[in-house]
Amino acid sequence: MKRWQYLAPLAIFAVLLAFLGVGLNLNPREVPSPLIGKPAPDFTLPRLDNSSQVLSRQDMAGQVWVLNVWASWCVPCREEHPLLVEFARQRAVPLYGLNYKDKPADAIAWLGRYGNPYTATVSDLQGQVGIDWGVYGVPETFVIDKQGVIRFKHIGPLTPQVLRERIVPLIKELNA
Repeated sequence: MKRWQYLAPLAIFAVLLAFLGVGLNLNPREVPSPLIGKPAPDFTLPRLDNSSQVLSRQDMAGQVWVLNVWASWCVPCREEHPLLVEFARQRAVPLYGLNYKDKPADAIAWLGRYGNPYTATVSDLQGQVGIDWGVYGVPETFVIDKQGVIRFKHIGPLTPQVLRERIVPLIKELNA
């Protein structure tokens, strides 16, 4: 009986240590999204550059497109922004922005300062559309196919490697 008194806490500690070891080896950017393979959530939001005009998911129907969720207050967004500007110059697909929980004046100034890679940007002041899309935080990037189905989600700032190895090949495949 005394043996179990000492072995039980040791066994519990070993199990907790195993869970910790597995958790530390997971990539936080690879959070599985339940939306992959499902239709992109619908939205109708005002354009950032002209709030009297709206943009909806239906406006992108029939084309492969990329949605980048960003905000002027987001430090990692600034890190990925030059890469988005370069990606937009290639004109592989339309790149749309979802400005998340941000003041429109701040967002417009930010784009003026760092360049505007977006075909159009919509303003999600309350963050409801971001929630519908399963956004954990900014930046996040989605690839949507011609049928309006989400095919890829990247959490965090894009890197040249992610663009080169995941997004660009996927876009080529979806446009083929």
